[in-house]
Amino acid sequence: MLVIWPGTCLNSDAPEKSDPRMPDVCLYFQAHQPNRLLPGDFPKISGIASYEDDRMNAAILDQVAEKCYLPANRMFKKLIGENGGRFRMALSISGTLIEQLQRFRPDVLESFQDLVASGGVELLAETYYHSLSFVHSNKEFDRQVDMHLQLLEKIFSVRPRVFRNTELIYNDAIAAKSETMGFDGVIAEGVDWNLKGHSPNFLYRAPETARIKTQLRNTRLSDDLSFRFSDPSWTEYPLTAEKFATWLAETEGDVVNLFMDYESIGEHQGVETGIFDFWEAMPDAVDEAGLQWVTPSEAVDLYRASREYNSRTHSSWADTERDLSAWMGNDMQKEAIAKVHRLEREVLAVNDPELTHIWAKMQTSDHFYWMSTKGGTDGSVHVSLTPYPSPQDAYRYFMNVLTELQTQLSHAQEPKALNS
Repeated sequence: MLVIWPGTCLNSDAPEKSDPRMPDVCLYFQAHQPNRLLPGDFPKISGIASYEDDRMNAAILDQVAEKCYLPANRMFKKLIGENGGRFRMALSISGTLIEQLQRFRPDVLESFQDLVASGGVELLAETYYHSLSFVHSNKEFDRQVDMHLQLLEKIFSVRPRVFRNTELIYNDAIAAKSETMGFDGVIAEGVDWNLKGHSPNFLYRAPETARIKTQLRNTRLSDDLSFRFSDPSWTEYPLTAEKFATWLAETEGDVVNLFMDYESIGEHQGVETGIFDFWEAMPDAVDEAGLQWVTPSEAVDLYRASREYNSRTHSSWADTERDLSAWMGNDMQKEAIAKVHRLEREVLAVNDPELTHIWAKMQTSDHFYWMSTKGGTDGSVHVSLTPYPSPQDAYRYFMNVLTELQTQLSHAQEPKALNS
């Protein structure tokens, strides 16, 4: 039985390319907010300690909502309506962000629902907690992806066809796993050491897969928009929509994948930079350049996987290395991530939904990102995004929480021990 989910772009709606010599344009944004931690003295609510800094979480969410989520949602909804469906895009929204919106800003969640209901937005699947679970626990990864799928069906009445792992972490095994989970496409960073001189602007096939297609982020053009856009020292500054559309038209391949954080609009690139004006002008500029927009699932339907993309080691879209070093590059990070995943057996034994939820939120990748001690440009980005005084503080807060969580898990097991 064919089930058509509202907000899902169907194959029959996929546009036919007017000029086969020009690539299509695929636009995707990641929307995510983590839960920041208290340094200690954890208050108890209904007997369960609360580890999160609710005041900070709410304040940061309010800031990002006013600068990015609300104005960007309004803008893209308007552009979808004004362009008769020709402009389209994709979003990946983490479970932790949806939880924060439900708790602190239901009006913003409603604006996301309105945007998806416009018919021009495709939602992508990911891990519920924006975690590194695939690297450490196949069972936990399965659980989190399934949770995220259920959440999207509940909130948006959408069942995604394309999967994007946390921070675009990818290797051959992730592609194969995504295929067994029923996805038609999986998104990855187009890293040079895997491309070996080839273009990221084609659909690829991972080894040992039969039908799933790998879609690669065009790193240079995506970073032009998310990082270099407002840099006055950049040789292409100022960047206009018309200039960027010309670059797209001159790019080889089937589809140019522009993937970036949603917060790059209004938050990382403030309204004073002209970022909203740029996006307002992009649909007309793309149309005038003879190009068209497609969503990730439309790209899967339109194009064959024309070549193999072999990725034995993990890649990501973070930092210069495009590997896992943003989260696992120093001893603090390695110890912290190992400790949280060592608790899995104990958490499952207790079988307490609330404690399981607390433990899973501690897997969110941001906790380990904030512990990074890198220098240079990458290090400055880490520092700008951390809510804590230092990486050492991020590590200390995290380990304090795990120690207290272990205590709660032990107490939760005591009645079972007495009854055994």
